[in-house]
Amino acid sequence: MAELSSTGAILQCKCPQCRKGNIFKHSILNPFKYAELYENCPHCGLEYEVEPGFFIGAMYLGYGVSIALMVNCLVAIYVIFDDPSMLTYLWITALITVVMIPLNFRYSRALVLHLFGGIKYDSTL
Repeated sequence: MAELSSTGAILQCKCPQCRKGNIFKHSILNPFKYAELYENCPHCGLEYEVEPGFFIGAMYLGYGVSIALMVNCLVAIYVIFDDPSMLTYLWITALITVVMIPLNFRYSRALVLHLFGGIKYDSTL
């Protein structure tokens, strides 16, 4: 099996240390359990929460991504529908934002863990 790159590990939500173990317990398609993380990597045992409250930073990243998504939705709606009613803007933007919550949540956490966790990749694991 080929080793994952750092980007591949982030996109597949894999452990930053071994790049083999999953960060999340369930599929992103499970609407009630998509947010459940393993406390430790199932492959190498790395503790994911580097310090208490570590993933609070992921909330800020997720917030920024949500705002960027909403702005892009508003611009796309304006261009596609030639300036529709305010209710159209509201409903389409809200729907897209809500549908993207699981993706935003998971990738925000994976990015924060990989980029700011101070965890180095160990190819021997």
